[in-house]
Amino acid sequence: MTEPTAPCGITIITAFELKPDKLESLVQQFAEHYSISAYSVTHEVDPALIGGFVIYSGGFRYDNSVRGQLERISRKIRSTDRDPDDSDVGDEEISDNEAVRDSLMRAIQAFEEAPAALFERESLIPDRTGNDRDTSGSVWDGIKVEEVGRVISVSDGVAFVEGIDNCMYGETVLFGSSAFGIALNLEKDRVGVVLLGDLDEVVEGSVCRRTRKTVEVPVGSALLGRVIDPLGQPIDGKGVLRTTKYRPIESPAPGIIDRCPVNVPLQTGITVIDALTPIGRGQRELLIGDRQTGKTAVALDAIINQRGKDVLCVYVAIGQKMSTIAKLVQTLEKHSALSYTVIVAAAASEQASMQYIAPYAGCAVAEYFMYNKHRDVLIVYDDLTKHAQAYRAISLLLRRPPGREAYPGDVFYIHSRLLERAANMDSCCGGGSITALPIIETQGGDISAYIPTNVISITDGQIYLESELFFSGQRPAVNVGLSVSRVGGAAQTQAMKKLAGPLRINLAQAREMAAFAQFGSDLDESTQLQLKRGEILGEVLKQPQYEPLSTEEQVVILYLATAEKMLFLKKEDVREYAFSFLRRVRVMHPEVLEEISETGTLSDGVKHRLDEYEIDHRAVYTAEHREYGEKE
Repeated sequence: MTEPTAPCGITIITAFELKPDKLESLVQQFAEHYSISAYSVTHEVDPALIGGFVIYSGGFRYDNSVRGQLERISRKIRSTDRDPDDSDVGDEEISDNEAVRDSLMRAIQAFEEAPAALFERESLIPDRTGNDRDTSGSVWDGIKVEEVGRVISVSDGVAFVEGIDNCMYGETVLFGSSAFGIALNLEKDRVGVVLLGDLDEVVEGSVCRRTRKTVEVPVGSALLGRVIDPLGQPIDGKGVLRTTKYRPIESPAPGIIDRCPVNVPLQTGITVIDALTPIGRGQRELLIGDRQTGKTAVALDAIINQRGKDVLCVYVAIGQKMSTIAKLVQTLEKHSALSYTVIVAAAASEQASMQYIAPYAGCAVAEYFMYNKHRDVLIVYDDLTKHAQAYRAISLLLRRPPGREAYPGDVFYIHSRLLERAANMDSCCGGGSITALPIIETQGGDISAYIPTNVISITDGQIYLESELFFSGQRPAVNVGLSVSRVGGAAQTQAMKKLAGPLRINLAQAREMAAFAQFGSDLDESTQLQLKRGEILGEVLKQPQYEPLSTEEQVVILYLATAEKMLFLKKEDVREYAFSFLRRVRVMHPEVLEEISETGTLSDGVKHRLDEYEIDHRAVYTAEHREYGEKE
């Protein structure tokens, strides 16, 4: 003997009171359409619906209210708006606008129609997949069907929901009018949702509904020069964002066929990086090192150096103090770099969920410029260590099993799917590129830890900033032995490639000799010469912050250092001599710099002229210092 089926609960909400016979007629039509034999009915009145009705049954929400219709019209209008710099309106959008007008007329007529009369039109009865069964061909005809659920528990920014059985991974779930979250745990009888935005509306027992979409952020040229949060809300006090374009924060990386080799340099303006670990447009180069070793300073210099080079920049701040972010904005504004930069800020005071989605939101902003505008973009993730820690916190709250260092098993995947979106697009796709500079913070110089090794294996090289070099005065504190670029000379001009070849070898040999020289033994002449070369190169590679050099200026400095023109100088005089010579060339012989810039090579004629200029400069420099010494 089979047990009787439990009655299905049907809740009907109307804008005004219904007579019993009309309510019964409405329920019967609904039950017959969905083959519901046993049911219990609850009727509520909500004047905010304006007209029509809303039905809750079997985990679905059937919206045929005037308010719901107007909300859908508003969303449709916003989605069909275009940016001023986009192409002309096409036939498809014209048909969409006609559908909006027709839908608006139906909504106005619904004020005078009874709810039962609205439901009796068979063309308006939907199926439970959420698709409207429409005989007129317009997607706006019909009742809006939404799958709804109920909050079982909520704590620490994580809600567990039951009832939304068809929810997808990463889907946005709405709670009330302003709160929403991302579905990250799909379990047998419940869904774990990480909350974003206003959390006050999310309480135990509250109703939520699916959206069938992922989180989207505003994109477009209006974001340049602005500071936004990971949801795209402006936080710089400069007013609303003048854009109607949105893009999902998660999107697949471009395929191999759509990419082309990385062969165009992206100059950072930092000599030691551009010479020894060059970065190409479309590359992923990791900045790694202990706390307070200059990682952010290198990234800022790279952004400042893009001024006038037709490269847009996106800076993503993850888990930093808001005062630090404000200071960074002031620095970029001071150096005229904010006008081509978008800053996405998830401060340390933000929820872990906001810090988790921040780099994906920043990448979506960059992808708009690459895919839609075919521009070159530099994006900085500062830093992915805090991003991994935020994801670990979320995963533990979702009751996921912890692995190594309590990180979940897919912590590698969250970074790989982010960094793989950096690419140099082929000309057949319109061109454009995203160059990624992720930052990782190490503990005690341990680059073999879990998160550092994960990101090292994803990227195309790393720039290792060493604490010992930093505190010894070598800034930027780049360890040339542990730093590498897998793109190499393909992202360098011929002039830089020719000078940078012996540079790494000379530096490595000099540091090896310096280790033996500490024993105090007598050194032969060749060893002393090698040490002297290392000292000169070390001094030349020192560079003040926020003072990037152009490629041609770097070539002149490196030629002076590698041609052994400064062996007669003391260590403390090397930088002064080299940069005074550069100023002399810049002011008195700018045609040399122009020729290096235009040809990208260091010809014998240019070398000969530089040798002549150096002889004159040495004479003037020696005379000035001799006169200064006599005065002393």
